[in-house]
Amino acid sequence: MSAQNRTLSDVGAGVLGFVGMSALAGVLVTAAVTPALAVTGMAANNGITMFENLPGYLNIGELSEKTDIFATQPDGSQAHLASFFDENREEVAWDSISQYVKDAAIAGEDPRFYDHGGIDIQGTIRGALSTYVLNQDVQGGSSITQQYVKNVRINNGIREAQTEEEKEAAYDAATETSPERKLQEMRYAIALEKKFSKDEILLGYLNIAAFGGRVYGIESAAQYYFNKHAADVTLAEAASLIAIVNHPEKFRLDYPESETNGVNTVVDGQPVPYADNKQRRDYILGEMLKEKKITQEEHDAAVATPVTPVITEPSTGCQSADGSAFFCDYVKNVIINEFDDPATADIDEGAQLLQQGGLQILTTLDLELQNKAETAIDQNVPYVDHRFNVGSVAVTVQPGTGKILAMAQNKNYTEDPEVAAADPSYTSVNYSTDFDYGGSSGLQPGSTYKVFTLAEWLNAGHSLRETFNGSRRTFTSFTDSCTGNWSGSYNPRNDDGRIANNAIDATAWSVNTSFMSMASQLDLCNIKQTAQAFGIHRADGSELQMNPSDVLGTQEIAPVTMAAAFAGIANNGLTCTPIAIERIVKADGTELTPPASTCTQSVTPEVAHAMTYAMQQTFAGGGTATASDPGTGVPHIGKTGTTDGAQDTWMIGATTTAATAVWVGNVVGDANLRDLSFDSGSAATARHRIWPMIMEVADNKYGGAEFPEPDASYFKQVLVDIPQVVGLSLDAARQALEVAGFVFEDGGQQDSDLPAGTVSGTDPSGQAGRGTTIRVFTSNGNSNNTTVPDLSGMTQQEAKAALDQAGLKMKTSGANFDPTAVVESQDPAPNTAVKRGATVTVTFSSVTGGGNAPGDG
Repeated sequence: MSAQNRTLSDVGAGVLGFVGMSALAGVLVTAAVTPALAVTGMAANNGITMFENLPGYLNIGELSEKTDIFATQPDGSQAHLASFFDENREEVAWDSISQYVKDAAIAGEDPRFYDHGGIDIQGTIRGALSTYVLNQDVQGGSSITQQYVKNVRINNGIREAQTEEEKEAAYDAATETSPERKLQEMRYAIALEKKFSKDEILLGYLNIAAFGGRVYGIESAAQYYFNKHAADVTLAEAASLIAIVNHPEKFRLDYPESETNGVNTVVDGQPVPYADNKQRRDYILGEMLKEKKITQEEHDAAVATPVTPVITEPSTGCQSADGSAFFCDYVKNVIINEFDDPATADIDEGAQLLQQGGLQILTTLDLELQNKAETAIDQNVPYVDHRFNVGSVAVTVQPGTGKILAMAQNKNYTEDPEVAAADPSYTSVNYSTDFDYGGSSGLQPGSTYKVFTLAEWLNAGHSLRETFNGSRRTFTSFTDSCTGNWSGSYNPRNDDGRIANNAIDATAWSVNTSFMSMASQLDLCNIKQTAQAFGIHRADGSELQMNPSDVLGTQEIAPVTMAAAFAGIANNGLTCTPIAIERIVKADGTELTPPASTCTQSVTPEVAHAMTYAMQQTFAGGGTATASDPGTGVPHIGKTGTTDGAQDTWMIGATTTAATAVWVGNVVGDANLRDLSFDSGSAATARHRIWPMIMEVADNKYGGAEFPEPDASYFKQVLVDIPQVVGLSLDAARQALEVAGFVFEDGGQQDSDLPAGTVSGTDPSGQAGRGTTIRVFTSNGNSNNTTVPDLSGMTQQEAKAALDQAGLKMKTSGANFDPTAVVESQDPAPNTAVKRGATVTVTFSSVTGGGNAPGDG
C-alpha cells in the first residue's frame, strides 16, 4: 500500500498509549528516569515526587516566521516583492504536508510515536545509559514529543531575547546536556500528550524543526532544498528532508562541495554526491519499509534515486524587489518605526515583528504604474554619471487616500555599505522619503514650494487677478509673527525677463520677484503654517524654517511629502498623509491594523479651487510645465522648480486621481544641469520627459475630473489709493509708490509753478491696482504751467469756475446742460501739470440729451 494513502491515525495506540492513566504513568516515569536519577545521586524513591513537582505547563509561543511583502499587479493579483526573517519558516496545516514526510519522520525519529505517552522508554533508557552511565557520545533517545518540547523552549527563549548574547544563552539553556534538562523535557512531554493529539504534536514538530542554517519548518525546507511545497515532495525527497533533522549541519544539502556534506565519498573512483545525507536518507527509507509505510518497490526506487537538491535561495531583505526595492525599504521602515514602543527603548518591537512575526503585508504599490516610473527614469537618467553624482526619483500619491502608487529611483538597492562605497550605482538611501524612513536629509524643492505662498495669498483675502509690483527689486522687510519681523536686503533673480503682476501669471511663469512681492504683503509665519497644513516638514526631522528665501523653496523636503501636498491641492484642499500599506495579515489569519492616513483640510475648498485654476495655467501656452503635458485630455495642475545653479530640477503635478513628483539633480555636488546632457537630452529637462510618461499611464488608468471653477470673488480686481506725491522729491515719490505696491516710472519734466525738481503730478492718479506703473512728473520751474484742479463732485458751474481760476478751458463729453449733474471723471487727471489755456475734458454723472453744454471751448 502506498504511504500516500495511509494516515497515521490508523495506527493502534497499544497498551503504552494509556500512559495518561496515573498509575501506569508513574511506573513508566520511574523506569524512564531512574538511570538519570542514579547518576546524579538522587534517591530512587524520591525520584517520582521530584519528577511530579517539576513544571508541567509549557507555553507554546508563536513561531518565528518570515514576513512577506506584496504589491498589486495590473490584473489585480498580488506579486511577491520581498521577505524578511530571522528564521526562514512558513507554518503550514496538516493537509499541506506529504504523508511521505509524516511517515519518514516517525520511522526515522520515533517509530513508537503513536504507541507511547510522550516518552519512548526504550530510547530514553538507551540514551541515558550511553550518555550518563557509559560516558559514550551523547545519544538523543528523545521522542518526537520531547524533541518538539526542546524546540519550543528554544523558540520561546530566542523570541524573548533582545540581544545576540541573550539568544545564545537561551539556546544553550534549552539544549544543555544534563539530566535536569532531560527530566524537565519529559515532564513537559507527558503534559503535552494529555493536552494535544498525536497529529497536532507531529504537525507542531514538523513546523518548528530546524533544517540547517536559517531554514526552519518542513514547508520552507521543501522550498529551499527542492523548490517544492511540502505537499509535493517525492518519497526520496521526504526522506532526505527528514534526514536533515537528525543533524542539521551534517545532513543539510546546501554545503559547497569542499565541505562535509558535499561530494565527500568516492566509490569505484566516482564521487558520491551528498553521501552523508544519502546514507541517513537510505536508513530512513529502510525504517519506513520495516514499519510497512512503503512497499519494497517504493523503497528500492527511492534508494536508487540520487540526492539532487534544487537549492532555491530565500531572499531576506528588499534587494529581491528589483526596481521596487526602495518602496520595499520604505515599507520595512514603516513597520520598524510605527510598531516600535517608545516606552521600551532597549527593545525594537517593530524589527522583531518584521523579522519574526510571519506577516503578510499588502502594500499600496501599483506595479503597472511602478514599472512605468522605473522605465521612465531608466530611459532618461543614468544610474551613474562620471561628471557628478546624479539622482532621480518619481513618486506618485493618490489624492483622497494618501496611497503611494509608485516610488522609483535611478539606483540599485543594497544594504551593504561596502557595495555602495565601491559602486556609485548602488545605495541604501531612498531619496524619496524622510531620513527616519531610510531617506536622505531632504532636497530643496525650488519653485514648487511657491504654491504655499499662493495658498496663503488667497487665504489672506487676496485675489488671483489682484495686481502687485512684480518687478525685480531689493526687498528689505517682511512680517514674521513667529520669530520676529525680518529686515535686511534680499534681491532674488528671475529665470527670464518676464514680469508678472498677478498671481495667475506669477504661477504660470514662476516669477521669483512676483512671489516675493506677494510674500512681502503677507506674514511669513502664516506661509509656513499653511505649508505645514499641507503636511510639509523637513526630511531631516528638524523644525521647518521660513526665511524670505524659503518662499522660493530652500528648505529640504522629501519628494513623497511634496507629492502628498500636491495631491491635497488637487483634492479640494484635503491633504492625506502618505501611506504604503493597505492590509497586514498575521500568521494566525487575524489582521493587524496598519498605519492609517490622516486627512486634514489644509485650506478651504474655495481656496483650493483658486489654486488649481492658477496651477492649470502652467500647462497653458508659455507656462513652465507645458513640456510635461502628456496630451491625454485629462486636466492637470502643476508647478516646476529649479534651485540656484540648476542643481535640482522638479516637476510636480496632479490630476484629481494621481499626484506625481519627479526630481532630477545632484545627490551631492553642485553640477549645473543646464550645462549638461544625458543620452536622452538636456539634463535640465529630463523631468519633463519622465513626468508625462508616468502620468499618461495614470491618466489612462485612473482618469481625472475637471477641477472646480473658483468663486468669482477670486478674480476681483482690487484698487487702492495712489499716494499723493505732488511736491515731494523724485526719490521720496519713488519710495512712497513702491511701498504702496506700485511700479515707479520717471515721466520727465513738465511746466509747473512748483519748485524745479519736485513732483508736479502723476499718471494715473487717484486709484489703481497694486503693481500698476505710475508715471511721475517733475516740475521744470516754468510758471506758465498750472496744475489741473480736482473737479470730483462739482456741478458744471462749479467745475467751470475752478478751471477758469486755473487758466484752463472746459470741454464736456456731450451732455446737455444740467445744473444738478456732478463731475464723474476728468482728463487730464487732478494735480496734473499742464500749460495755461489747456483744455480739460469733463464727464458728468447726468445727461438729458444731445448737443454741447454751454461754455465748451
